[in-house]
Amino acid sequence: MMRDALRLAVGTLTAVPVPPPRDVDSGVARGAMLLAPVAALPLAVLACAVVLVGDVVSLPPLLTAVLAVGAVALGTRGMHLDGLADTADGLGASYDRERALDVMRKGDVGPMGVATVVLVLLGQVAALAGAIAAGHGVLAAAVGVLAGRLVLGVCCLRTVPAARPGGLGAAVAGSTPVWQVALALALGAALAAVGGVLADVAPWRGVLAVLLALAASSALLWRCVRRLGGITGDVLGACVETATLGALVALAA
Repeated sequence: MMRDALRLAVGTLTAVPVPPPRDVDSGVARGAMLLAPVAALPLAVLACAVVLVGDVVSLPPLLTAVLAVGAVALGTRGMHLDGLADTADGLGASYDRERALDVMRKGDVGPMGVATVVLVLLGQVAALAGAIAAGHGVLAAAVGVLAGRLVLGVCCLRTVPAARPGGLGAAVAGSTPVWQVALALALGAALAAVGGVLADVAPWRGVLAVLLALAASSALLWRCVRRLGGITGDVLGACVETATLGALVALAA
């Protein structure tokens, strides 16, 4: 089951080619969401490598940040950004739940979606550039990517329903128990604190990054559950990008 969960997480959240899971049930779905940060490790390594190379060749922090954020987007095929755009369009389209879900299902990107993606990407790039200029860009790149995926367990808590039948949202909604999510968050915060020490940054900054990622994604999750009735795959992608922005902002200075 663990192998299938990891395959599902990697195949769903990254562009890394892996064999499909042999079976997808509630246990595999739960494991995939909890293992999301592990599946995103290649993306974190990629982002850190771009930051390191940018430092070696003395690229401007802003350019390095653009390349790192772009590399992560390429490593996910832009899937989370697509979810962010669709979610923004759905929330901005109508107060009618069915109308909003229909807009999200079509996948056409409207002005609200475009504006949201542009602003979130600008925020991520600016925050990462600030961290690079402050000398801890590698830490910010790693924590930003991993904290952005860590919140998926929260998005799939057993109290969170699916907005509609079918799709990724219905497969993973309500799959993660509170104690496992709490344990994953505690472990993620502890590792972020250790990373801060290694990067010569106050340990609480790493913890703050995880907490701000959690707060940002939880606010969006709450809004989506109230407006849409639950989560969809698009909502999960939107929460990932929002959480990534929150983590990077915490480490920007």
